[in-house]
Amino acid sequence: MTAAAPLLTPIIGTLHALQVPIPYPMKTVTVLIDTGGSQSPITMIDTALDTPEARQAIEDGLSELGLHWPDIERVIITHHHPDHYGLAGVIEERSGASVFMLDVEIGRGERYWHMWEDWLPGHIKHMQDHGLPPELLATLEADSRRGRTRVQPAARVQPLREGQHVTLAGREWEVLWLPGHADGHLGLWNETDSILIAGDAILPRISPNIGLYAYTRPDPLGDYLQTLGKLEALNPRLAVVGHHGPVMDGVQARARQLRAHHHERLDFIRAEATAEPRTAYGLSLAMFNRDLNTSGRRFALAETLAHAEHLRLLGQLARTWQDGGWVYHG
Repeated sequence: MTAAAPLLTPIIGTLHALQVPIPYPMKTVTVLIDTGGSQSPITMIDTALDTPEARQAIEDGLSELGLHWPDIERVIITHHHPDHYGLAGVIEERSGASVFMLDVEIGRGERYWHMWEDWLPGHIKHMQDHGLPPELLATLEADSRRGRTRVQPAARVQPLREGQHVTLAGREWEVLWLPGHADGHLGLWNETDSILIAGDAILPRISPNIGLYAYTRPDPLGDYLQTLGKLEALNPRLAVVGHHGPVMDGVQARARQLRAHHHERLDFIRAEATAEPRTAYGLSLAMFNRDLNTSGRRFALAETLAHAEHLRLLGQLARTWQDGGWVYHG
């Protein structure tokens, strides 16, 4: 049987988007490859998970473009999540490529992978304090360890800063800070062609998960609402996205839709917690009132918590410690 051709999409100039399989509901993640030239080094943006399927897909994509692993000179990571950062250390070792992240992400998200063993107990306690029941806590460590095996962090990560410019596909791109989905989420903006490399800051078919975790900034939803305002103001002609893409248009309208979506959820959480004081997990059962697997339930808790904490920081909900956990109430 002939192997399927790599799913490559030309973006602009020497820049191509490769759809790489991941074992998550989104099915693929976008990895960008710039074949470089006189003005641009050979660059990869995001790297997928470290799985045999992802390695093979990237190898096939590189080959289709006349490249191999050792040719990669630069890696830019939009954010530290496993499906975007997993192979960074492997590529760094194979090619000697320089790995870049937004400075905000290096100090917290990227550090997470190096401090993972030390931070795991805090992650578990955070979930427990907000009501995750024992049967879901019991599998958290094992699932976390399984996910950790798919991430090979880089040994040396260099910082990019908001407002800095990088050359890609022979063009200048401005580095943007787009927090919410991750504290230090990076975007790249080419004003001339009105193209945004958006990562997971905005997605066409699903809402990016906006979750509050033990190691994140205190108000990820507040951060994300500001990011949506920034995307709305930019109004790119085209965005390259991490999932369900690789490209989308209508970013301004989608940003407005996502803002309305989160405000509806805020109204819901406020009403639910006012009517009956509950833990964030209890509120998550009301907000995500459908069958979810164990991992989905934990994501639902983190997202509900981000909304509840945003309301608390605005003074619209209170939080008290009761019976070994935090309870939200009006």
